[in-house]
Amino acid sequence: MNTKTIVAGVIIVIFLIFGAWSFLESNVEYTDFQSAYETGRTVQVEGTWVEEKGERYNADLNEFTFYMADKNGQVVRVVLEGPRPNNFEIATSVVARGRFAAEDEFRSTNVLTKCPSKYEGSAEEMMGASDKQYYE
Repeated sequence: MNTKTIVAGVIIVIFLIFGAWSFLESNVEYTDFQSAYETGRTVQVEGTWVEEKGERYNADLNEFTFYMADKNGQVVRVVLEGPRPNNFEIATSVVARGRFAAEDEFRSTNVLTKCPSKYEGSAEEMMGASDKQYYE
């Protein structure tokens, strides 16, 4: 075989392996805290902020700490590596992406907040008095 063909084949195989590895690393599944703890992998956990336990931002470490309950009701301390997310206090649900660093601490690299939509509500609430005449 030609040396150029062998080198090209090796480069193509390396790129395919790198592409497959990158895809698998970026493919992060949704799960609950129990499964996240058992697997030890980076996952996304959806839940709600437990307001009663409070929140705290440490400016020296640039860490935001809060407690979150997953869909099964398990409450875990979440430490976000970064500042407090926007609209955190009005979020209807929270999605934390990360992994367990200890048995009781979920280290998150990203937190998304899902806020209530301003478009939710009944049709009558969203329509003004002048709009009502067209729909009756």
